[in-house]
Amino acid sequence: MKMKQSDQFRVQIEEEIATGVLKPGERLDEVSLAERFGVSRTPVREALQQLAAGGLIELRPNRGAIVSAPNASQLLEMFDVMAELEAMCGQRAARRLMPEDEVRLKSTLAACRAAMEAGDPDTFYFENEHFHRAIYSASGNRFLAEQALALHRRLAPFRRLQLRVRNRLKTSQAEHEAIVAAILEGDTAAAGAKLKGHVAIQGERFGDLVASLEKAAVAV
Repeated sequence: MKMKQSDQFRVQIEEEIATGVLKPGERLDEVSLAERFGVSRTPVREALQQLAAGGLIELRPNRGAIVSAPNASQLLEMFDVMAELEAMCGQRAARRLMPEDEVRLKSTLAACRAAMEAGDPDTFYFENEHFHRAIYSASGNRFLAEQALALHRRLAPFRRLQLRVRNRLKTSQAEHEAIVAAILEGDTAAAGAKLKGHVAIQGERFGDLVASLEKAAVAV
């Protein structure tokens, strides 16, 4: 499925925020962005609204859109909370899985596998989002799902950068397979632990994330 223009611009702006090209406090002007992308202001405005919903920018009266990206310390704290939310979703999904949730979970897992086998990190990134959304939905707790999705969106560009680390696609997919197996088996403890480990950023993985941020900033 072809991405909407607004989604394409959102992803591009996300990446520039994640890599430090667009810095916290910097103003994003609709007119300038529309001229840069060669489009009308409508898809640009939609992209900025999506970014604001995800917390990466703020829409301020009389000032427009302002970048509000987290620093490395804040990122670590946010990933820590994300890991706990994902674990909670996984535990509940393992306990409450409905037939329709199982179908969706298997379908998103297969889509991630196909992207991994194709060596396509961008497609994997989007299918990965669908995969995690399927787990949130399967938790059966709407409020928990909403909170997990909101933080997932805020961290999306940084999670995307991680996928560029060597062999990360294969590792991530192997973790997906283990997570689904635990959920299907109804093993709440394993589902929670595997999801927490999948999302948590610590030790070498935090070093990899910081290195990816620095490398991407130099590249652009």
